[in-house]
Amino acid sequence: MKESMFCFQCQETAKGTGCTVRGVCGKNSTTSARMDLLLFVIRGISIAAHTLRTHRILPDPQVNAFVIDALFSTITNANFDEKSITERINRGFNLRNRLVAQASSAGITFPSADELTWNGAPEAYDDKAAEVGVLREPNEDLRSLKELIVYGLKGMAAYTGHAMRLGYDNPALHEFIQCTLSDIAIGNLSVGELTARVLQTGTFGVQAMALLDQANTGSYGNPEITEVNLGVRSNPGILISGHDLKDMEELLRQTEGTGIDVYTHSEMLPAHYYPAFKKYKHFAGNYGNAWWKQREEFETFNGPILFTTNCIVPPLPAATYTARMYTTNSAGYPGCKHIVTDADGKKDFSEIIEKAKTCKPPVEIEKGTIVGGFAHHQVIQLADKVVEAVKSGAIRQFVVMAGCDGRMKIREYYTEFAEKLPKDTVILTAGCAKYRYNKLALGDINGIPRVLDAGQCNDSYSLAVIALKLKEVFGLDDVNKLPIVYNIAWYEQKAVIVLLALLALGVKNIHLGPTLPAFLSPNVKNVLIEQFGIGGISTADEDIMKFLS
Repeated sequence: MKESMFCFQCQETAKGTGCTVRGVCGKNSTTSARMDLLLFVIRGISIAAHTLRTHRILPDPQVNAFVIDALFSTITNANFDEKSITERINRGFNLRNRLVAQASSAGITFPSADELTWNGAPEAYDDKAAEVGVLREPNEDLRSLKELIVYGLKGMAAYTGHAMRLGYDNPALHEFIQCTLSDIAIGNLSVGELTARVLQTGTFGVQAMALLDQANTGSYGNPEITEVNLGVRSNPGILISGHDLKDMEELLRQTEGTGIDVYTHSEMLPAHYYPAFKKYKHFAGNYGNAWWKQREEFETFNGPILFTTNCIVPPLPAATYTARMYTTNSAGYPGCKHIVTDADGKKDFSEIIEKAKTCKPPVEIEKGTIVGGFAHHQVIQLADKVVEAVKSGAIRQFVVMAGCDGRMKIREYYTEFAEKLPKDTVILTAGCAKYRYNKLALGDINGIPRVLDAGQCNDSYSLAVIALKLKEVFGLDDVNKLPIVYNIAWYEQKAVIVLLALLALGVKNIHLGPTLPAFLSPNVKNVLIEQFGIGGISTADEDIMKFLS
């Protein structure tokens, strides 16, 4: 039987090999096909834009924004709305054709590529999508390397997109993304060249995360140690999920004085660490846990939920909160109101606010507080204290446990691992993987909490900066000589670019789990193991013995 789709970009892909009927994420085969076609369109735009640049002609200024948004919309759990994906396809074809016309008027010829010439009608979209998906590349190793790069580019696009919304940009990132997509489409890279491009993607990934760090801290200040409330107040609330701090700012500003409280969900928790947001008295706290628990936690929240990025779990048919869901940016879900950005870069959240006023206050699902805000600026301020603790033997080892959480039962491993770590170890974390252990009573070492939360997945950059600073302080010539081990959980493509960034920085012996990516062919997997020491996980007890020996 012919497969109706093929997708293996996330950790939870069916049977550890690929989703072929319906995505484990909830994505149906039609939407998957539309995303495959959208990526085809992006590749065509990239060929045209890159060719123009090689002739010293700047392409249409819309190109960069379109490619970034379109790539972001194909990330796991970002957009389930076939209509919005199709609209992007249509806009993309129009943009590509304008670029082709621009080149033709300048006497520029393009390399031969279907991505540049196909102009089928909408009724032909599904048939075309079946030709241009992941399996278009028959060579397993070439396919593996191409997809590894593309997933890294998707993660890079996410981080670059957030920075752009705050007015920060780096043209080199767009040029690299589009050049790489052009090369992949044309098929002119060998296995060796693709392998080199993987590391190059990591290098640009570091630049993208540095750009976003600059954008976030430049706009809202350096994160600082903060105690975040986990309980609820008596006012109606709005729950903001995803990752976009610009939306956080806009929502807080527009809800001020309305009697509506704002709560963060999952990866928006680190918003509490930024000084600029602390002036808002109605910024109430964090509600719930990691993204995958939203089906039960959104029911009890009672108020509207705003998805600013990915991490949407399709509601069950009987869910009561579907009518309270809103999306914005690259996110989308069928039947949910989508909040658009106006010509001035602003958004009107008044509909969400009015909806909140009709809702009951959230039901309290937990009490207490958690502490975070240990991004690189804050930790470096504590460097003397940290170094003293290491030199005295009070801290024997740092364990980087960054990355993504997910639904699989095997991820209980990370909770057990954290619980069983020796008392002289400190966890460095970022991303929603922290929800597996950030509420455990792990104590501190000489006043240094044993869980140092740097923030969102993109704030894994902070962990790299911290490592490089410690390398400098201890006078070491290799970051791998530090007392740091890496036990990272992954789920989607932003974790892929974090991994590639760490490899580009020279970090070796990273343990990745709960399973290694399905998109790695045996040969590519062996290269990562042999050249970089990439490994999987076993049991908490075995790994603690192995990692800390």
